[in-house]
This record gives sequence, structure tokens and C-alpha cells, in this order.
Amino acid sequence: MPYNQGRAKARDRGNVLGRLEFLSLHQPLRNSGNDSNSRGASRRAGQGKYHQSQQADHQQEPGEASKERKDPTRLPEEDCMQLNPSFKGIAMNSLLAIDIHLSKRLGVCVNTASSWGSVRSVFTLLALTGHGITWICGTLVCLTRSNTLAGQEVLVNLLLALVLDILTVAGVQKLVKRKGPWEMTPGFLDYVAMDVYSFPAAHASRAAMVSKFLLSHLVLAVPLRILLVVWAFLVGLSRVLLGRYHVTDMACGFALGLLHFSLVETVWLSSNTCQTLISIGTLSWSPFR
Repeated sequence: MPYNQGRAKARDRGNVLGRLEFLSLHQPLRNSGNDSNSRGASRRAGQGKYHQSQQADHQQEPGEASKERKDPTRLPEEDCMQLNPSFKGIAMNSLLAIDIHLSKRLGVCVNTASSWGSVRSVFTLLALTGHGITWICGTLVCLTRSNTLAGQEVLVNLLLALVLDILTVAGVQKLVKRKGPWEMTPGFLDYVAMDVYSFPAAHASRAAMVSKFLLSHLVLAVPLRILLVVWAFLVGLSRVLLGRYHVTDMACGFALGLLHFSLVETVWLSSNTCQTLISIGTLSWSPFR
């Protein structure tokens, strides 16, 4: 009897747990595995799409960079404003601006319509007296007519100084390539003497060197010495008035001309060396003589 009652109680308990409201407590849901699989698949699909988008972004970066490089609306670096310029940069830019402004104001003989256009021919002729071709041709003529050893020695060294001045100034101008304050085409003699750019001023350098050379090796009266110094200054200034040079070009040209004179004085050729060079130049030199 007790045994039958125990079996009845177990059967009743099984019937109670078999009801619909108690099924979710002791039986797993049929779609739980499918749902977990779907969630894992969707997660893997999302990761795959993320990696594909990252790869696409990496592939587009070079193209976007090239487009930015080719973008014509971007300004070059020199046109961008420097937020923290140095004191040295500010000073240099200020001096250059003052130099350009002053040089343009002094260009009163740029053309015939300028304020001093009526005397433009006078300053053009004055500038021609300081041209390298003029001085080289004049020195060669004087050398052919000189009969004294002392005169020939001075003229040969002057010719050496002129050649040194032309080559040095042409080399520096080629490196710097600074143009004058006014857009002007160089003349034929300027191309021959390689005086195409403005820095340093070739005429100023040559005038300073020649005047210092003549003052040192020729005995001249005081009025002539003063006139020679004034001539050298006016030759350099004439190119500024004609719009060819800046003021700083003229100043640097004067300094370079004095440096050339000091260099020629250091390597001064003796009379025997000058006679040898003259013999070679006239094709009358003999090494056995």
C-alpha cells in the first residue's frame, strides 16, 4: 500500500512538470542552438565587413594623397604665412623691402618717360665708361703702344685684374640670379661681358677696382684723384638710376671691387713674368732664349 502511494505521487509530480508553463524550466529551447549559430555568423560577417572596409580605406589613402598633391588650390609653402618668424628673418625681409622700394624710387632714368628721362643718354654713356669690354679693349690698346717695362708691367696686371673681376662677378651673378628692380632686357654688351643679373653690380665692382688701381700705381694730381673717385661712384650710381641695379647691388659691387684690387696686389706679376706673357701673346716667345 505505501508502495502504491509513492508511485502515485511520482506520477503526479511528473504530470505537473509536464505542463506547458513548466517546460521552459527543465527543457532547453529548440531554437537556442540555431540562435547562437546565427549570432556567431552575424558577428563573423560583421567582422569581415569591418576588415574589408579597413582594407578599402588603406587602398584609398594613396589615391587621396595623390589627389591632394595634385590639387591646384593648395598654396605653395613660400606663400603660406609663418606664424613664428625669427627676428633675423623679419630683419632680412624688412631690409629687402626697403632696398627694393628705394631702388625703384631712384630709377628716374628707366625710360624716356621717367622724371629724368631727358638725361638718360648721359647716364647711359657714363655707365659705358665702366663696362668691362671698354676697359679690356682700352688696356690692350695701351699695352700695344707702351714702350717701357714699368708701363707694360702695370698694364698687364691691370688686364689680369679686369679678367678676374669679370669672371668673378659673372660667377656670383650666375649663382644668385637676382634680377634688377625693373624688368629690363640686357643689352648686347651685357651678354658679351656676362653681366646679365644685378647682384653684385659689375659696373660698380669694376669702377672701384680700376679707380683704386690707378690711384695706387699712377702719380696723379689731387684734382684728378678726386675726379677719379667721383667717377667711380657715379658709374655705380648710373646703373641704379637706369633701373639695372639695386642699391645693395651697388654697395656689394664696390666692396667686391676693392677685394679684387687687394687680391691682385697680393699676386702681383713681376716685370719678367709680364714680358713672358707679352711674348706669348704676340707669338714671339721662345723657351730657349
